[in-house]
Amino acid sequence: DIVRGRDLYGGNSKERNQRKQLESNLKTIFGNMYNELKSTNRRQEAEIKVRYGSDPQFFKLREDWWDANRKDVWKAMTCSEELKSNKYFRQTCGSGKTAIKTPKQCRCDNNQVPTYFDYVPQYLR
Repeated sequence: DIVRGRDLYGGNSKERNQRKQLESNLKTIFGNMYNELKSTNRRQEAEIKVRYGSDPQFFKLREDWWDANRKDVWKAMTCSEELKSNKYFRQTCGSGKTAIKTPKQCRCDNNQVPTYFDYVPQYLR
């Protein structure tokens, strides 16, 4: 949610200040990605400008980056030794009567990540 610019939690004043700093850093990072994208794809520069250029916060680029990298981000967040026995509290693997809890590292047996959770607002997770 933070990367995509959709985190709704306001927090206290200290957290708000940290959020502003984080947003500033993300704007810089995605601005650099935008510039790199334009310079390495000269033939598509006009198309890139149309898609991302009118958004000073680069929210569309963030969304596209998230869509391309969500699986790897999820894996990085759940693959640590400390989290190897973690499970979701709800049945997320399978569906209906065959649904089960994630057996390990918050993933289903086929290493599938239940990525639909990133579309549920944090306060409902």
